[in-house]
Amino acid sequence: MQYTANSLENQWMPFTSNQEFKQTPRLIVKGEGVYFTDHMGGKVIDGSSGLFCCPLGHGRKDIAEAVYEQLLENAYASPFMTSTPGGFELAQKVARILPEPMNHVFFTNSGSESIDTSLKMVMAYHRARGDGQRTRFVSRERAYHGVNIGGVSLSGMVKNRETFTSVMPNVVAMRHTWDPENVFTRGLPEKGAELANDLLRFCEMYGASTIAAVYVEPIAGSTGVLLPPKGYLQRLREICDETGILLVFDEVICGFGRTGSPFAAQEFGVTPDIMTLAKALTNGAQPMGAVAVKDEIYDTICDASPENAIEFFHGYTYSGHPAACAAGIAVQNAYEAEGTFAQAADMSEYFLDGLFSLQDMDCIKDIRGYGMLGAVELKAKGNPGALGTQIQKDLFWNGMHVKFTGDTGCVAPPFISDKSHIDEMIEKLRKTLETI
Repeated sequence: MQYTANSLENQWMPFTSNQEFKQTPRLIVKGEGVYFTDHMGGKVIDGSSGLFCCPLGHGRKDIAEAVYEQLLENAYASPFMTSTPGGFELAQKVARILPEPMNHVFFTNSGSESIDTSLKMVMAYHRARGDGQRTRFVSRERAYHGVNIGGVSLSGMVKNRETFTSVMPNVVAMRHTWDPENVFTRGLPEKGAELANDLLRFCEMYGASTIAAVYVEPIAGSTGVLLPPKGYLQRLREICDETGILLVFDEVICGFGRTGSPFAAQEFGVTPDIMTLAKALTNGAQPMGAVAVKDEIYDTICDASPENAIEFFHGYTYSGHPAACAAGIAVQNAYEAEGTFAQAADMSEYFLDGLFSLQDMDCIKDIRGYGMLGAVELKAKGNPGALGTQIQKDLFWNGMHVKFTGDTGCVAPPFISDKSHIDEMIEKLRKTLETI
């Protein structure tokens, strides 16, 4: 089927050059396994699991059937003062694989909503403890925490915030963890743990008692797969324990097996106080996010409220939507039955071998990777991001989807990929990069 600019005009697309796209559209009309089919009939291998959200691949009939059956049974009920069984079942399944003592899960509709929800939880927790003076938040340069106002306030990516100036006050940023001395490091860098002491500097400048929480992605994904140096996350945990600051992990990308463990918290041996989730929670089949908290967070907020009163004045019309919960339950069942996380861990070395085999190319500035998550950073040409944008388009027409941020391609294969799929991805990357 052919499309013209006129037939595409009415939708305002997210994070897209709308005028360019509508002249040369790249439409996906089908997904099956690790492949898409474009509107011209071309086969496109998915090198970024959609947007990191489809580790089980595309076209899963078990997930579709679970959603279909739920919609026939009960498509919607108010989540305020009533509920449906699916939310409790899904929360229990997620809690089983969370690090202890994280046993309470609040459902949202996206990673962005999860971040804003977690900000409110942090505020409510400190107020319940009589620490309402903790009004500052710490994030990082090059951080990405979604696109709602809370997440934009925590953002360390200039293009995500320069137009939107009316953001939350009292947010400060630690340095990011990418260091040119660590280029082409496979796995966690040896140097850089001391960067975590930036949090101590803010404690000394503002007073630790004024800081509510520090937000970090264990591996900063959307900004270009920035890995934590060895000991870095552990040092953040130590400082938070010493000062009463809450540690929040944004595991929207890292969660559900991307590092080889259920969550990066377990992979790196650091348990946060709060964890934000989304994406692979439902394999992208339904919009859904979640916030997981330690028992102490839940108990403190609930116990501070009068008997039979609403403890947390927050929620969404579609929190715990029945269809999204059905998708999530089917996905969690598949992860367990098929050993998906172990499959990802087993494929990681082969994937990273392939990715780092591109190191000989002159156009590449750096390669980074851990688990089933990697990045190929290109040497910029012209304005920052211009080359990456063009390469993403060229890759698509060469039969591969990769998500680019600026000049960095973020490669995150579906966990169901076999070695031939990895080989195909690396071959298409090399072929496209050879045109630079």
